[in-house]
Amino acid sequence: MKLLLLGDIVGRPGRNFLTAHLSSFVEKNKIDLVLANGENAAGGAGITAKTAQEIHKAGVMGITLGDHVWDQKNFNNEIDGLDFVCRPANLPSTNPGRDRLILEVNGTKLGLFTVLGRTFMGPKVDCPFATSDRVVNELKDSCDFILVEIHAETTSEKESMGWHLDGRVAMIYGTHTHVPTADGRILRGGSAYQSDLGMTGPRESVLGREIDACLGRFKDGMPRKCPVAEGDVGMQGCLLQVNQQTGLAESVELVNWRESDLPG
Repeated sequence: MKLLLLGDIVGRPGRNFLTAHLSSFVEKNKIDLVLANGENAAGGAGITAKTAQEIHKAGVMGITLGDHVWDQKNFNNEIDGLDFVCRPANLPSTNPGRDRLILEVNGTKLGLFTVLGRTFMGPKVDCPFATSDRVVNELKDSCDFILVEIHAETTSEKESMGWHLDGRVAMIYGTHTHVPTADGRILRGGSAYQSDLGMTGPRESVLGREIDACLGRFKDGMPRKCPVAEGDVGMQGCLLQVNQQTGLAESVELVNWRESDLPG
């Protein structure tokens, strides 16, 4: 089975790019399933039911979230109605929303969940390693393979999660920093790993935001709004090939597809 895993979708530019171009990329590369992190999809911070539906309609079958999960007003009242969206699994159990997804394609069941890291991250959450152990154990008998996303700031915490779960899941991948890493590989136990998938949105930016506003914050320290940028839009992530018999990875390949790569 071939999957496309996409980094954080940022604002309207990221959503529009997927609506316009994802289907042709999927068809050309014979992709069976598309997954993405959507926590920055609405105005660059958080997500709404409307934007989640827009991403889903574009072809993303499963949407994960991160530390900005509740940034948009009223999303806590909307998430339970979105059966293709899951919030981080190590948030308090009293939080609304699903803490995992089970998706089925051509008779194959895929388990998917996200954990938030704890180093330099704001939300107070349960241990991501203990949570991952628990959810993997709960999914392993009902799913043909499992994917685990760690939404975290530091590469050391992400790599530690990779080694912790190696051999038990098809892939461990990171999100949150909006910058793709070049360390995609298959670990010794057979799980694929990449520290960060990057961003689906405008690359002529600072992490998806307008350059001058972000630069000004660093230069003078004054607070200012940093709107979502619009230039050089594209999608970043990876193509993952999974062996459905073993539930482990066969290959992983970096994806960095931008407007300038489009025909014409």
